[in-house]
Amino acid sequence: QLQVVESGGGLVQPGGSLRLSCTASGFSLGLYGVGWFRQAPGKEREAVSCTSADDGDTNYADSVKGRFTLSRDIGKNTVYLEIKSLKPEDTAVYYCAAGRPALQGMCDMRLMYYWGQGTQVTVSS
Repeated sequence: QLQVVESGGGLVQPGGSLRLSCTASGFSLGLYGVGWFRQAPGKEREAVSCTSADDGDTNYADSVKGRFTLSRDIGKNTVYLEIKSLKPEDTAVYYCAAGRPALQGMCDMRLMYYWGQGTQVTVSS
């Protein structure tokens, strides 16, 4: 079964940090472009960060630049999203996805093939 599973979400105070993980099974995540997306209550799902299979074009939404870092551990078949300086507006369900190997700088949901179920991140004092 081809799937990705996210973990690492939780309740965090403003200014706190989290590391989200996305582990693939049934395929090698290193051969795919990967992305993190999020959906806040009452809002549409939005792109957070994406990178192509060669990790040569990692990009971030303006709202998270400097605070979020996407990385990949090929040996663990896992992608991470390090989140620092969390803000209440970061509250959302965070989804990991794997898709087209060459994203060409586009963090587009339509280019993704496999989606996880999401992990909840809540930023509140």
